[in-house]
Amino acid sequence: MAKLEDLAERVDRLVLRHQELKRTSALIEQQLAAVTAERDSLRSRLAAARGRIDALLERIPAEPAPAPAREPEAGA
Repeated sequence: MAKLEDLAERVDRLVLRHQELKRTSALIEQQLAAVTAERDSLRSRLAAARGRIDALLERIPAEPAPAPAREPEAGA
């Protein structure tokens, strides 16, 4: 009879462990969903910021390259 009781106890522990793991898995899935949504939001914000920066860069007028500075001539 002791073996049957030991087996029943082990099965009970396994069931409890299984329930704990299911709860942990559900929490991890929720965290993953939240982090994924945050990542997608950040990517979207980054793309919008890049677009604004590109638009600003296009508004900057192109300036001709400055002429090299002339050194004073010797004896002048």
